[in-house]
Amino acid sequence: MMGRQTAGNSQSNGEATVEGYVDHIIFRNNDNGYTVMVLVCDGEELTCVGSLQYIGEGELIEARGVYKNHSTYGKQFQIETYEIKQPEDILSIERYLGSGAIKGIGVAMAARIVRRFKEDTFRIIEEEPERLTEVKGISERIAREIAQQVEEKRDMRKAMIFLQQYGISTSLGVKIYAQYGQNIYQIIKENPYKMADDINGVGFKIADEIASRVGIHTDSDFRIRSGILYTLQQSSMDGNVYEPKAGLMLKAGELLGVSPEAIEKHIMDLAIERKLILKEEGEDVCVYSSSAYYIELNTARMLLDLNVSCSVSDSKVEARIARIEEENETMLDQLQEKAVKEAARNGLLIITGGPGTGKTTTINVLIDYFEHEGLKVRLAAPTGRAAKRMTEATGCDASTIHRLLELSGVPEENSGRVQFERNAQNPLEDDVIIIDEMSMVDIHLMHALLNAVSVGTRLIMVGDVNQLPSVGPGSVLKDMISSGCFPVVCLTKIFRQATESDIVVNAHKINAGEKVILDNKSRDFFFLKRDDANVIISVMLTLIQKKMPKYVDATPYDIQVLTPMRKGLLGVERLNGILQQYMNPPASDKREKESGGGIFREGDKVMQIKNDYQLEWEVRGNYGIPIEKGAGVFNGDMGVIREINTFSETVTVEFEERRFVEYSFKQLEELELAYAVTIHKSQGSEYPAVVIPLLSGPRMLMNRNLLYTAVTRARKCVTLVGSQDTFYQMIQNTTQQKRYTSLDKRIRELYEQEKEMSGHDAGEESFRSGSDTESEFHTASGRVSEFEPEFDAEFDLHYD
Repeated sequence: MMGRQTAGNSQSNGEATVEGYVDHIIFRNNDNGYTVMVLVCDGEELTCVGSLQYIGEGELIEARGVYKNHSTYGKQFQIETYEIKQPEDILSIERYLGSGAIKGIGVAMAARIVRRFKEDTFRIIEEEPERLTEVKGISERIAREIAQQVEEKRDMRKAMIFLQQYGISTSLGVKIYAQYGQNIYQIIKENPYKMADDINGVGFKIADEIASRVGIHTDSDFRIRSGILYTLQQSSMDGNVYEPKAGLMLKAGELLGVSPEAIEKHIMDLAIERKLILKEEGEDVCVYSSSAYYIELNTARMLLDLNVSCSVSDSKVEARIARIEEENETMLDQLQEKAVKEAARNGLLIITGGPGTGKTTTINVLIDYFEHEGLKVRLAAPTGRAAKRMTEATGCDASTIHRLLELSGVPEENSGRVQFERNAQNPLEDDVIIIDEMSMVDIHLMHALLNAVSVGTRLIMVGDVNQLPSVGPGSVLKDMISSGCFPVVCLTKIFRQATESDIVVNAHKINAGEKVILDNKSRDFFFLKRDDANVIISVMLTLIQKKMPKYVDATPYDIQVLTPMRKGLLGVERLNGILQQYMNPPASDKREKESGGGIFREGDKVMQIKNDYQLEWEVRGNYGIPIEKGAGVFNGDMGVIREINTFSETVTVEFEERRFVEYSFKQLEELELAYAVTIHKSQGSEYPAVVIPLLSGPRMLMNRNLLYTAVTRARKCVTLVGSQDTFYQMIQNTTQQKRYTSLDKRIRELYEQEKEMSGHDAGEESFRSGSDTESEFHTASGRVSEFEPEFDAEFDLHYD
């Protein structure tokens, strides 16, 4: 029997069952198991496609699925489920053994084995492997290896079938089997929540779903403990490093469907096991995951280690500054000069200031100063866009922090945490490191950076403390400043050329809570009053497609819509669907892929929405030839879909700097359309022009901090469309969602310990040499349907 094809029982939906052996594999994606292969059924070849991670050439399978006609490749059988069967007839057994599925057995040896043992071949291999030595060319060692391979394949297939009944995918099943081996049966049936602790990719929800299928009770100790850790993990995704105990009990209780009181005992048990750290802060108890607490503590320790004084005379620094000013035909103000002096005196310095206050000029002078001293200077920023801007502004190469630290692309085993080649054992070899856009740096990236910076290397951190905090957990820049333990220079003067831009002037007014005049007499700051969401969208379409490209000398794709929310009439999800229809409509020559309830189309503007350290990219030169390769695509990276390949089930995206990344269809959850993005996602980016729809939204979200960040994303033009009342309310609303972070407290604690151990009071001023006074810092940090194009005629004058 070579194979058979039979109609399935469910004739109404076209399901069928086929049986045959795998003649050859045409294509396989090793990441997701997607396979294109030829199956021989009753002597006829049948092209089959599906997720078939463990099928090899020569194997006999029974598969269930549906027949489809592919527009390019013709008739195919789409496999939905399959079962690997043991070959029974002599020809099938010989074909399987000779296919290469078992290492060490070629076509000739397979024929000799089957000639000797006939239909009894598999029983001999499994039960009496020593008898394989009866075949010429097989030693005892080879016989043992053949038997071991057959057993391992059988065990893994059995495990995969077992896991599939609990809804576990093949790719995840591989990780689980690699971790536990034959112990998976006991773990799944007794404590599937253990997988959430041990294996990256198995979260609480997956483990909880498996547990419910197994029949584990909702009040299981395993379940509650895992739910507490999961709640903390979710809290970190909102930017928090810890959760107050009362809040954690409430959130975990809601998640698990148990009373908050039932949670408290397990919090204490986890603390005893050191999986949680509890810290009393006044009347509150702060609950940290163990890893979050120690990463914050170690970050504080490394920051203080770098904060050393350097012996240098003021006259020497002033003479060098004067020479740089003369050579570059520039003039520093008092605060900028102070920043250079503090950088020369200290191992660690923080420079903060809003737009137009001379941060870039200061960086340029710092580069000149240290290079004249014969020191090696490196520049970096958190994102590719920010690094590119830094390069353009300084004329020196700047990289992302990930590239500076030489991202390995290989996560730590089981934990999934990213690994860098540069670390404490292999530190950076630079003398001075300048990091821009520090407000975007979260606690994890800060810890990795400090881990690779040796004591004696100067670290200069530049940023705008009034920007939105990082997407990841922590408020690193704000906490470092508020600790009062480091030199800080706040640049406050707005330079003359910057005052010519109403974007800069109005940004500072917004930050100061002052009234912004919206008379549309500006050249780069406009407000179009509209009170209907659909009308607002019509106006935005006209701006993006007709008015602004010529006005700012950019393409429609360069103009970015920034909106406060994801949901709602003016949220990202709705806006992207509408903007896609007008900016990249369907066409016969554009392939599409449906994913997550939406459509991806060739030519679409897209954004990566999570850090993926293993995604490989390549820079392509002329004729598409790869000239550089690497790994890592990060949250907020934006690109354009260049190709959708329905045969290989991949989507190719071109990001900035001609980095091409190939996504499997299963990885498309990491992408979303980016014609409109949330203001939070725009951090660190700069666009030729931005359009900001403002109508209404939650008070906690619609605040001054958000508006300030949105306005400062534009280089040439800001246009707000919507309600002036909402605009003014946002300026007055200083309410922000509180982030639970404590880096400042850890820094302060360690600093006080150092003072006690040293036996003398170093005095705050020595640690804050060059810092502005506390009141000055608080001042600088913000004082504690159908859519047809439509536009006002009078505004044509401004954009034409």
